[in-house]
Amino acid sequence: MEQSAGDLLKSKGLRSTAQRRAILTALHGHPHSTASELEARIGVGTPGAGGLSKQGLYNVLDDLTRAQLIRCIEPAGSAARYELRVGDNHHHLVCRDCGRIEDVDCTVGAAPCLDPVETKGFAVDEAEITWWGLCAECQQATVSADTATPSPGPGTPSEA
Repeated sequence: MEQSAGDLLKSKGLRSTAQRRAILTALHGHPHSTASELEARIGVGTPGAGGLSKQGLYNVLDDLTRAQLIRCIEPAGSAARYELRVGDNHHHLVCRDCGRIEDVDCTVGAAPCLDPVETKGFAVDEAEITWWGLCAECQQATVSADTATPSPGPGTPSEA
């Protein structure tokens, strides 16, 4: 991390607790983590997690999200995911097969998606765009599976 977890917390006026530092550290190098993945990574309920309970984990995730130290994304059909990349309004690619998520920068400027044609009275402060498809590995696996399974030739009875 460029700044230590403790320094990041202090920069937002939050106390630097062992639980908060553990979550920030666990997210470093593991973007788009679910609460369950973070729970396993930091050992919720163990002394090494600073006595953090499962409910405490969710409370800290909420605190860090509200302080804008982490971002929560909620792709359809997936558990909420947390990442350290905040403040730049980037978007995401999600693989329909394996669930892999990748960050994608806006194509024009820093955050052009924050300027809708019409706001209808809303004060827009965030836009979330998610593109869905197959990652390169899943595309390759699909191609490999298709070529490994020969189709029945003409005149060959198929199973019904």
